[in-house]
Amino acid sequence: QVQLVESGGGLVQAGGSLRLSCAASGRTFSMYVMGWFRQAPGKEREFVAGIRWSGVRTYYADSVKGRFTISRDNGKNTVYLQMDSLKPEDTAAYYCAATNSITPATVGLTNEYTYWGQGTQVTVSS
Repeated sequence: QVQLVESGGGLVQAGGSLRLSCAASGRTFSMYVMGWFRQAPGKEREFVAGIRWSGVRTYYADSVKGRFTISRDNGKNTVYLQMDSLKPEDTAAYYCAATNSITPATVGLTNEYTYWGQGTQVTVSS
């Protein structure tokens, strides 16, 4: 069982930066693949970024490549999402998620993830 708690959301101007954190409970955090997803009002939840247990292999949605960076600290049971050059279209509730295993083909699928946090709101003003 893994419990996830996100933090770090807020209001920022376009072009600014935010860093989201996701703290996980459980001693086996390092065994999980972690992902970040987002959901804007009236839209489906979409994949943002994912990271394997080692932290070496990462995955990004095309819309955030070059602007967002996912990382993890297994010693602190925490995964991060550094968001730079933010745009108004990045406005959404951001969720972290965990799963035991993933493939490059499935890393972006919401139904592949077992555990979810409650979300943190990111609002980017123009």
